[in-house]
Amino acid sequence: MTTSAGPVGGSGRGGTAGAGRGAGAGKGGGGAEGAEGGSGRWADVSFEDRMASVDFRVGERAHITVDSDVCRSCTTQACVTACPANLFTPTSDGGILFNYEQCFECGTCYMICNSDGAIAWTYPDGGHGVVLRRG
Repeated sequence: MTTSAGPVGGSGRGGTAGAGRGAGAGKGGGGAEGAEGGSGRWADVSFEDRMASVDFRVGERAHITVDSDVCRSCTTQACVTACPANLFTPTSDGGILFNYEQCFECGTCYMICNSDGAIAWTYPDGGHGVVLRRG
């Protein structure tokens, strides 16, 4: 059984994706700091403020699908803790529910998954997906 939650009210999981998650949360964490500290440097901005500058153009087709039948046999379910946007949720029957709407498209889930066929990852259709703006 392949599961992927579709658009819910246009925004998916309310709130800010990944708010309060590990490294990079808060001032001074993460960022693209250039060696010369010039034009390649992000100002000290909170994670929440950075996420406010991200657009999620949700497409009709999920670009990631999760096969819950395969996930039930997974002993680690590492995708649940590895996803920086917190989009993987374990279900009571041992499967995984995935909500693609605020996905960063980083591929972490695909790389960390140790079960063949559990995650199918493709790029979103043209004009959809995450849009990162600087400024």
